[in-house]
Amino acid sequence: MKINSLFDSGNIEVVSTDDTSNITLNIPADSNSEFKQWFHFKAHGEVGKEYGFEILNAKDCSYVDGWENYQAVASYDRQYWFRVETEFTADKTLKFKHQFEQATVYFSYFEPYSYERHQNLIQVAQLSEDCEHRIIGETVDGRDMDLLVIGNESKERKIWITARQHPGETMAEWCAEGLIERLLDPTDALSRSLLEKAVFYVVPNMNVDGSYRGNLRSNAAGANLNREWQNPSLEKSPEVYHVRQAMQQTGVDAYLDLHGDEALPYVFVAGTEGVPSYSSKVKELEDEFKSILMSVNPDFQDKFGYDKDEPGKANLTVANAWVGEEFNCLSYTLEMPFKDNANLPNSETGWSGERSYVLGQTLLNPIYQLIDKLR
Repeated sequence: MKINSLFDSGNIEVVSTDDTSNITLNIPADSNSEFKQWFHFKAHGEVGKEYGFEILNAKDCSYVDGWENYQAVASYDRQYWFRVETEFTADKTLKFKHQFEQATVYFSYFEPYSYERHQNLIQVAQLSEDCEHRIIGETVDGRDMDLLVIGNESKERKIWITARQHPGETMAEWCAEGLIERLLDPTDALSRSLLEKAVFYVVPNMNVDGSYRGNLRSNAAGANLNREWQNPSLEKSPEVYHVRQAMQQTGVDAYLDLHGDEALPYVFVAGTEGVPSYSSKVKELEDEFKSILMSVNPDFQDKFGYDKDEPGKANLTVANAWVGEEFNCLSYTLEMPFKDNANLPNSETGWSGERSYVLGQTLLNPIYQLIDKLR
């Protein structure tokens, strides 16, 4: 058995492969940070043989609740990812096993979204006459901060979408891809109508360094970007600094920040109830947004989610809270599961990149319905 993680978003530490019936592993921490949970590696073994893998430090990972009822994902072609039998044991290790149908299998915490795919998304999107690609700054490692401006900036309403502040939450960029591709579809009447009234500013990956390094939650400097919005710096969190600066130049009428949640097996949103400027108008927009999204995509629900902040108690270092307060607008964090959607389970794939992509497409429906009410 040979295991390798020296590739884009790879992350694993091999403890022992001596016992081929049970290969032991650890998950390394994020760059300059104590967060850990993301793993991604390839295993080369014997066709037809069943191998077991055990992550010894699962109990020390950042979100231990995330291992309950969790199933790891695997792929032979790095295109189709399926779930494999996984157990969080009584002694708090994570075990999964798989009988190899081919010699090499990739395993991951969730379906990856590669830096190569990210660059392809940007390059293809800019071919549309409705899209302009802008580089608004550099990351800690010197990678480009990519912004897609979709539509005419003379339009009154400004819609901002950011994704993947936490790099291991790859479902966020799958979701952003679905939204972008629908928005740029010249045959989609809803998208065409939206662009008659609004311009979209989309950052498909806020944390390209962390994504490439195989981090769960941090950028290259070890910063949790979704706790940097009140006072970002060029040294520690340039990604937030540059996006925030661009927002202040354009203004924001509605904002969606796309994420994944390790523990909760649902799709849900978190609003801005706790910000000082929260108003009845924003509440009405939030309620309508949820109602419309539930009507067009049953993967979304509003029963399970985070506890609502008390009035005036919001954490303004978090993106949706800072944006909601700064611009007094509809501002949501959208969360997707790493596990499966418990309301609509799929035993073969669980929650997946494809389902995230479709959710991204349907996010345009509530925006379309609310576009005239945003100002």
